[in-house]
Amino acid sequence: MILPRLFIAALAALGGGGGGGGDGVQARVVPPPRSAVRDGYDLVQPVYRPLDLGSVKPLGWFKDQLELEAAGLSGNMFDFYRFVHDSRWIGGETEYSHLDEASPYWFNGLVPLAFGLGDERIRGQVKYYLDYILDHQQEDGWIGFETTRQTRGLWARCLVLLGLVQYAEADPTQTERIVDAMHRYAVLAHSMLKDNYTGLIVHGDDVFDTAGFGVGRTHEMHIPMQWLLERYPRNNSQILWEVMDLMIDGGVEWGADWRTFWTEEAYPKDLYESNNFNLSWVFLHGVNMAQGLRYPLSLYRNTGDEALKQQTRDAVDLLAAYHRSLAGTIIGDEYVSDLNPSRGAELCIAAEVMFSAAYIYQYLGDNDIADWAEQTAFNAFPVSVSADWWSHQYVQQENQPWSRNLSTSELWQDVDSYSNVFGLEPNYPCCTVNHPQAYPKFLANSFATTADGNGLAHVFLIPGTAATTLVGPDGGKPNAVRVTANTTYPFGHTITYAITADSAFDFYVRIPGWADPELSTFTIASPSSSSSSPTPLSPAPSTSLQKIPITNPTTSLTLRLATTPRTTYHANHTAALYHGPLLYALAVEHDTVALAPRTYRTGALLPPNTTDPHGHTRDHRLTPKAGSRWNVAIDPRQVKVVVRRSSSSSSSSSSSSVFEEHTDPILDLDLDADADPLLPNPIWELGAPPVELRVAAVEIEWPVALDSAADPGTFDVKAVGEPFVARFVPYGSSKLHMALLPVVELEDVDFGGEL
Repeated sequence: MILPRLFIAALAALGGGGGGGGDGVQARVVPPPRSAVRDGYDLVQPVYRPLDLGSVKPLGWFKDQLELEAAGLSGNMFDFYRFVHDSRWIGGETEYSHLDEASPYWFNGLVPLAFGLGDERIRGQVKYYLDYILDHQQEDGWIGFETTRQTRGLWARCLVLLGLVQYAEADPTQTERIVDAMHRYAVLAHSMLKDNYTGLIVHGDDVFDTAGFGVGRTHEMHIPMQWLLERYPRNNSQILWEVMDLMIDGGVEWGADWRTFWTEEAYPKDLYESNNFNLSWVFLHGVNMAQGLRYPLSLYRNTGDEALKQQTRDAVDLLAAYHRSLAGTIIGDEYVSDLNPSRGAELCIAAEVMFSAAYIYQYLGDNDIADWAEQTAFNAFPVSVSADWWSHQYVQQENQPWSRNLSTSELWQDVDSYSNVFGLEPNYPCCTVNHPQAYPKFLANSFATTADGNGLAHVFLIPGTAATTLVGPDGGKPNAVRVTANTTYPFGHTITYAITADSAFDFYVRIPGWADPELSTFTIASPSSSSSSPTPLSPAPSTSLQKIPITNPTTSLTLRLATTPRTTYHANHTAALYHGPLLYALAVEHDTVALAPRTYRTGALLPPNTTDPHGHTRDHRLTPKAGSRWNVAIDPRQVKVVVRRSSSSSSSSSSSSVFEEHTDPILDLDLDADADPLLPNPIWELGAPPVELRVAAVEIEWPVALDSAADPGTFDVKAVGEPFVARFVPYGSSKLHMALLPVVELEDVDFGGEL
């Protein structure tokens, strides 16, 4: 299929309309929630309400990342990748399964990229997709190309609806036609579900979802239906309520009720417990589990049942205890297993965990959940994506001394030996089309309004600009507010804010759990002076939000977070190292060999018509350089923080960098960042981040099991040679790395000259 690219380019040039376009941020009035009442009950409102898509724009290193994403695989799949470029959703011929989910996943991620970044080329892509699916909506209301009962599955429509909701928020010129289409589809979905759950549960010769993915994700219909209920109910509320009820009822009938899973009694502690196999595989699937975290709250919004809110908290705690990785994701290749650092963690899981954690935080307000979202965003996600965004892994390993076609796949469940190679589709294409949502949605959720509508909070502390209109003081005139946050966070821990507002309001900054409140401060520049005395932080104990009243039309504010390296100890005398929100790992210098891209599962070479014509889509084999040590134990009592004191944005080579020991718990890496860039681009590659650790270590005999580093709890630690100073770097920047290491006690090492 050849798409009319000139037409798409013309659309991009026109801008597609809407408040999210261009490089600036337009303050848009956020419509208040409408009454979505059933039996006298309203939808539960979030504690922190995200701004409409397009209201938050990236700055600094995070803008660099989104620009790399747009210039890389995410922003170019539309032009060549068969599951998007030749998708049957836009008149093509190719899908990877009867789920028909590939381009819907892509659309769900590219819409927030297009409007968050303000990239006109990407906006042209999603506008073409939007126009095609809406212009081809079938007479009965079906969205998509399928025409028979056997092929019409509801699951992929959930992804399309999520993309449509975001698009409608970002571009008011398209809102009415999107809402029209969603209502027409909701009426059809209602009639299908009333007919023995047609489109959800497979009957007879149905082929749309024989594995049962959709029944494990029934709650994904709730976000778009709840959005319609609150904003555009159009006298159709009863049907919208019932669509959600029927989705849940159908999943329960099939045997996929997450309320029965997120309990201490049922939750699997590891894959090998006998009772796990009494559960449906749906629950054990890692991506399903990441999405299933949203299930109780989706129902809580409809019912107000506080038990569901508590169950969400319980689910987070159970997951943290038994399957959460050091980097923040869920350890699960296709199925969750245990905490073995050589087990795989699928890239899709990290993307879904980021969205789930952001969603859960908005309703629970628990600080550790926001910390979790940041941990995943700064560690688990970037480590599996190449620094230039052109390739990715299917699974990452926390202890990963090489990335290549392994000699066996026995370590993993339903994942082949090629899956930790960086490539175009090293395994199932779902990660190729789904991973683009991670950073754009993280940006969109980085700021939120308070429940009363007259406060604004910086939740995820990345650099960015937010513009919105708050409820005015005492319900008076609406208050247009704009906040700019300049920072190198998470690499530095200082944030400078420039705030403008029509009237007074309360600004909040979330103080991460790792920050030392006794040493952390904020400073408000007085109107008559460029600076004033720092004020110690006093975040509210219940929320960890630092409240800062903004009383002037223009305010300058500086926040300084203090911290020191910390060690987390794990089973079998092992440990991991953190500094701020970053996990640190032993840097494994590597050689890279570029390979022709191969198709998932068969290993055959991909045909040229589904790879980038400019040669960017290559598979990459990473192996340690000669003499590079990965097999070490550490003494975490001996750790030094080092900071690059001379850097260049054109090179991230560590050989040209000068590091100095840093003893101040506050790292001032954020001053005048626009005039003198301190962070290289790309940032997520070895040697680029400006803060590293030096750790006392010793080489040990480390066996290999199933062609991977053996679980450090399964062998005796035997030293080889003398102690030395090891280089530890942010986990996301070291594509080969060792993060969970045996602990030993070593004599004091000399850090002099080893920084």
